[in-house]
Amino acid sequence: MSAGPDPSRPIRIVVADDHPVVRAAFATLLDSQPDFTVVRTAGDGTEAVLACREERPDLVLMDIRMPGTDGIEATRQVTAEGPHPPRVLILTTFDLDEYVYDALRAGASGFLLKESTAERLFEAVRVVAAGDALLAPGVTRRLIAEFAATPPRADQRADPRPHPAAERLRTLTPRETEVLLLVAEGLSNPEVAARLTVTEETVKTHVSRILAKLGLRDRTQAVVTAYESGLVVPGGRGR
Repeated sequence: MSAGPDPSRPIRIVVADDHPVVRAAFATLLDSQPDFTVVRTAGDGTEAVLACREERPDLVLMDIRMPGTDGIEATRQVTAEGPHPPRVLILTTFDLDEYVYDALRAGASGFLLKESTAERLFEAVRVVAAGDALLAPGVTRRLIAEFAATPPRADQRADPRPHPAAERLRTLTPRETEVLLLVAEGLSNPEVAARLTVTEETVKTHVSRILAKLGLRDRTQAVVTAYESGLVVPGGRGR
């Protein structure tokens, strides 16, 4: 699990998009916030990976469809490097773009529509950089439902091995498993706390322990793991 950004300094960001005008617009918007600093921009996935290696940002705003190394492969490379890789916030034109699911599997922590308002962009960057909440609960729940309903690719079906986190799921306590199931439903920390009649701080502690035990970066990856490991069955509650 990667550490969050140091709250005493601005969130360091790399913006990757193959359209120069779009790239410049996002960079300018982000730089307008006192708690953000855009350290590099990139015109394709290869440049994005190189920028991350050299700049060590906290977050990458990553377009999916770029020439050469696309955003999915770049996300896979970026999130696999080092003990504390940057989190990736995917930019997409369509909120249910099939590539979004591949990006989440590749290690992305969230997604954002290119048509989103500046306020939503700022919120999304802060949320994903912190790693302690999911984006837009209503949209997230719809994304989770679609993600769960998406059949595995042929290469996944052919692989008889269990999901890497399946064994580690057994290390979770009954309460941690319950929290993970609720997180997989798209519930926020306050919603989980209300459902379990505990404090929000208690929920945060459980989530942190879950991520540490499963070796995950953030809640989004916990949701993906819950479905891909079989803990949660599409269309129903957990097993």
